[in-house]
Amino acid sequence: MNNHSSYENVNPYDNSRLSKKNQVIKVFDTISDVYDKVNKILFFGLHSVWRKKVVKLLIDKKPVKILDIATGTGDLAIDLIKTNAKNIVGADISKEMLKIARNKVNNHNLNDIIEIQLGDAENLNFQDNYFDTITCSFGVRNFEDLPKALQEINRILKPNGTFVVLETSNPENFPFKQIHHLYIKYIVPFVGKMFSKDKYAYKYLSKSSTKFPSGIHFNNILNKIGFINIENKPQTFGATTIYVANKK
Repeated sequence: MNNHSSYENVNPYDNSRLSKKNQVIKVFDTISDVYDKVNKILFFGLHSVWRKKVVKLLIDKKPVKILDIATGTGDLAIDLIKTNAKNIVGADISKEMLKIARNKVNNHNLNDIIEIQLGDAENLNFQDNYFDTITCSFGVRNFEDLPKALQEINRILKPNGTFVVLETSNPENFPFKQIHHLYIKYIVPFVGKMFSKDKYAYKYLSKSSTKFPSGIHFNNILNKIGFINIENKPQTFGATTIYVANKK
């Protein structure tokens, strides 16, 4: 595996004839009803702490238009309200996840600021240089064609605009590396299986997080696409990483 330019693209279902994209839609449509609950258990509630850090990074930048791609059930899109953005779009390829996101936006009375819509990272229906900021939380490893999706994100981001990614990563130091490996390999699929109707879903989410090129390797991919000022900020001993980059 050449971490600098490519990586092993993990598919949810071993014997499926569906494309990775359609397999991913199937996974998230299936687990949408338990997704928030399982995340709370698996991340010990830390995912909300990491999201707050993403928001904190963006407040000073005063973005007006934000796209949260792979928005899932919409939590980050809602948290991004604290940046005082005038328009936030949450887009995802899973209709079932978006139903939950829409309900949350309704419950928070945020329909005038947050728009939830079906959207594919590899074919974004926005004009060039449109958004001040684009965020993606636990989504980039699910893209079928990562370089194509990143190119699309770069295209619709304004010059000097900010791209922020929150994604699982692999700790490098003892003993966190070993503990994390065991946790991801055994605990994540086990807990997922307890709650989910799809026995492959959390097995996939576990495997894809270990195979994703994290840290400097993802920096290199962003650099190759043309992003600049790329930083990676490991969180919680490196279990996740926040990446920050700008468009030229």
